[in-house]
Amino acid sequence: MVCHLADKLGMCAARTLMEKKMNKVIEADFFPRESNLEFSWRGSTASSTAKEKRRILIVDNDRDSTHLVKILLEKIGWYSVLEENDATRAHLSAQNFRPDLILLDVMMPGTDGGEVAAQIEGDPDLQRTPIIFLTALVTKAEANAGLRIQGHRFLAKPVNIPELITAIEENLAAAAPVLS
Repeated sequence: MVCHLADKLGMCAARTLMEKKMNKVIEADFFPRESNLEFSWRGSTASSTAKEKRRILIVDNDRDSTHLVKILLEKIGWYSVLEENDATRAHLSAQNFRPDLILLDVMMPGTDGGEVAAQIEGDPDLQRTPIIFLTALVTKAEANAGLRIQGHRFLAKPVNIPELITAIEENLAAAAPVLS
């Protein structure tokens, strides 16, 4: 919100200073203290150097949230993230980007997450793409209880990044083709 107001007032210097401070907070709060990012989340499928980056599409009308999640996921080095802040364009973005997984907000203006999920599931080229719903409509306890929205896992907002990475890796592993 502060950055948004600073942009409105044309205070680019304030934004740059705020971004530097945020980067320090983000790194301190969300990443391991070691400088080597060769760590493994419980259930992860591979190390950052041993695999190609997985494509993640995040659909949420809150630009700040999508951008923060994008930065955090890409910083790990395992993911390439595309942000889509207009739910009506989410299906087209998925068709063009061909994500390995979609993070999808439930409540959005115009088209909600359930409608976007139905479009994805109705597309033969995308129907097997795992979807994780992100929602502020449930508590963390409800999210951890194993309940599902339209058959898809969901996480409560605000999202805990280690939990998000674990959920991403579990869904990618479950969606991976079985080699004989």
